Amino acid sequence: MTKTPFHDILNATLRALHELGDSGRNQEIHDKAVEILGLSEEEIAKPLKPDQSTPTEIAYRLGWARTYLKHYGIVHNSRLGVWALTVKGKTTTEVDGKDVERVFNEKSKQKRKAKEAQGSPDSDDTDEQFQEGDDLTLDEAWRDQLHSVLTSMDPTAFERLCQRVLRESGFTKVEVTSASRDGGIDGKGILQVNDFLSFRVVFQCKRYSGSVGPDVVQKLRGAMPGSADRGLIVTTGNFTQGAKNEAAHEHKSPIELVDGDELINKLKELELGVATETVEKVTVDPDFFKKF
Repeated sequence: MTKTPFHDILNATLRALHELGDSGRNQEIHDKAVEILGLSEEEIAKPLKPDQSTPTEIAYRLGWARTYLKHYGIVHNSRLGVWALTVKGKTTTEVDGKDVERVFNEKSKQKRKAKEAQGSPDSDDTDEQFQEGDDLTLDEAWRDQLHSVLTSMDPTAFERLCQRVLRESGFTKVEVTSASRDGGIDGKGILQVNDFLSFRVVFQCKRYSGSVGPDVVQKLRGAMPGSADRGLIVTTGNFTQGAKNEAAHEHKSPIELVDGDELINKLKELELGVATETVEKVTVDPDFFKKF
């Protein structure tokens, strides 16, 4: 399988933002970029590390592309996770990959020098030293540790963890179904959007490494009771493009998808089993997951 040049990934990211109306969230940019690149299901689902299904290699490289373009001055991101084109970016249709890398490396070097001058520790700079052609090794080992903890959990415990995550995220009346299951439904809850609007949601928890295909989405949709407004699938793995397309089908009941990367980010955000120190050193508490 030929590796997609980073130059192409940079420009696919830029073009994706233009086609999305000058802004987009990570997943929107990812889906549009892989479409532009014409990647196969196999290429999209290829994991960054052989023993882990998430993150995928393309998702990781697209993440770096956004960071490079941000340093280059043509995109910026908000605290809500939305990436948007700058004034310069709106008039830029293509970039020179080598020039983007040059600017990124120069700014990274300046940042490190500034830290050294202030006597700051240089232990967290690995994220500013990515070079295309490297082995794409993740600098944040805590993500690997957390992924390992999640995939080793008992399936029932993982369901209870998902129940807790949903509660912490604004759901009410979250219940996990009995061990007998109901057509793939693991639980249900109500997402209270505001005082006037709520959604009845049924969810399924897939604790394993690998890709979730469209058949899983179809099965959950087929099992949804008439009272449910939408479905939700949470996995420690990832979703194939076919699964994403099926979930977003405009003429069928909507199914929301949460992959392993998003789950890990949410656990960190909610500080569930994950503690973030002021120096951004993230640690995982394996004992937390044994409570479920």
